[in-house]
Amino acid sequence: MVELNLNAIAENTGGKILQGSPSTLFRTFNIDSRISRPGELFIALKAKRDGHDFVSDAARRGAAGAVISRPVTPPDPRIALIQVPDTLLALQHLAKKALDTRPVRVVGITGSVGKTTTKEFAAALLEKRYAVLKSEGNYNNHIGLPLSILKLQPKDEVTVLEMGMSAAGEIARLTQIAPPDVAVITNIHPVHLEFFNTVDEIALAKKEILDGTKPGGTAVINGDDPTVRMIAKDWKGSKVLFGLSDKCDIRAETIQRNGTHGISFDIIYGSDRKKTAIPFIYKSFLYNFLAAASVAYVLSVPFADVLMQTNSLMPFPMRGEIHFLAHEIVLIDDSYNSNPAALESALKDLSEIDAKRKVAVLGDMLELGKTQKSYHHEAGRHVALIGWDILVTVGPLSRHMADGAREAGMKDAQITSFENAEEAAGHVDSLVETGDLVLVKGSRGIRMEKIVERLKKRGN
Repeated sequence: MVELNLNAIAENTGGKILQGSPSTLFRTFNIDSRISRPGELFIALKAKRDGHDFVSDAARRGAAGAVISRPVTPPDPRIALIQVPDTLLALQHLAKKALDTRPVRVVGITGSVGKTTTKEFAAALLEKRYAVLKSEGNYNNHIGLPLSILKLQPKDEVTVLEMGMSAAGEIARLTQIAPPDVAVITNIHPVHLEFFNTVDEIALAKKEILDGTKPGGTAVINGDDPTVRMIAKDWKGSKVLFGLSDKCDIRAETIQRNGTHGISFDIIYGSDRKKTAIPFIYKSFLYNFLAAASVAYVLSVPFADVLMQTNSLMPFPMRGEIHFLAHEIVLIDDSYNSNPAALESALKDLSEIDAKRKVAVLGDMLELGKTQKSYHHEAGRHVALIGWDILVTVGPLSRHMADGAREAGMKDAQITSFENAEEAAGHVDSLVETGDLVLVKGSRGIRMEKIVERLKKRGN
C-alpha cells in the first residue's frame, strides 16, 4: 500500500502542517466522508459539495487526518491537518509521487467505447504473470484515477488505468499523473458531442494519451479503425495493432457466433495461433478482448497464460449481461450506458440470434449535443431496418427513435414511448412473451436498470 507520513504529504503537496505529528503515517486516502475509515487521510475536495463541510463527519468515522485548502474548525485536537493551495492538485500530486517511487508499469486505456471492458479484460489476462492494480469501476477522471493509484500495494507490478475525458486537455492531465508505458486506444466514435464540435476534435483529445506516453512506451491501437490509425500514424515508438484484418499483430480469424453462448475464434498472438472462445455476444467485446491480449503481448505474457485466463472471463453487470428468464425469455441487460455506435452494434449483433420476437427497449443517449435528434432518429431507423419486432422508447429524446422507426416502415402498433423508466417498466413486463429476446439499453442517467429489475422478478 502507499504509505506516507504527514511531513512527506506536506512536502509533496506544497502544504503546511496545521496540527498533528509530522511522523503520523497514512496508508489509505479518501474523499467521501460517508465511507471514511479509521486511520485514513480525508481529502476535502470542492465539487458539487464542498468536502470542507464534512471534515468533522470524516473524523467521527475515524479519519486520522485531513487535507484542506481553507480553514476549518478542528473537529478533534488529535486529528492531523494540512492546508494546501488546492486539494485536488494535492490528491493528484500524491498519486504521481506514489508512481514515481515504485517500479510499476502503467497501462493507460482510452477510447470512445469499451474502455472499462478492455481494462477488466487486460487486468484479467495479466494476473497470471503479474500482481495487478486496476482502476475501480469507471474511475477514469482527474479524481478517480489518482484515488485508484493511491491503492497501490507493495507487491503490485502493473497498474491498468482507464483514462476518460469530456473535454480537450483532460487526458493530457491524466498522463501527467500516470504516464503510460502502454497506451491503448480502443476506437473513436461520436460520443461527448455535447462538448466537441466534430469527431476529429474527439480524436485529437484521445491522441493526448499517445503524446503523454513514456519514452520507449508502446501504443496499442485498433488497426481496423481508420481514425485511430490516423492519429497514431506519426507515433515514433513501438506500435501493436489489434483487430480482425490481416495487418493486425493480434487478431481474430475464423469467427463463429454461437448465439447466446458467445463467440469462438482463432486468436493470432504474434506467431502463435489457437482456437478459443469468450462468453460475450457483442462483436465489440471481441475487439476489447483483442486490445487486452495486445497489452498482454506487449508485457510478454506467455500465450498459454493468456488462453488460460481467457477461460475465466465473465460478462459484466449491466454491460451486455445475459439473463435467461422463465418461459425461454432472454434478457440482455445493457443498461449501463449507450451511444450511437454501441447501440447500432448491439442491434445488429442481437438480430442474428434466434428468438420468437426481438424487443428493443431503448432509452435516451446523452451528451450528443446539437446532433442528438438526428442520432436518435437514425437509431430508430436501424431498429426497423435491421428487423426488430417491437420498439419501446424511454425518455424525451428517444421519441425521435420512434419517428425514425416509423419512417423506416415500423407500424404504430409495434412502437410505444414513455417519458421515464418507471413508467416503462410495467408496460415492458406485460408486453414480453414466451421466447422473446429483450434488449434494454440507454444512457446511465435514464435509469434503464429499473426495467431490468422489473423483468428479473419473473425469475429463471
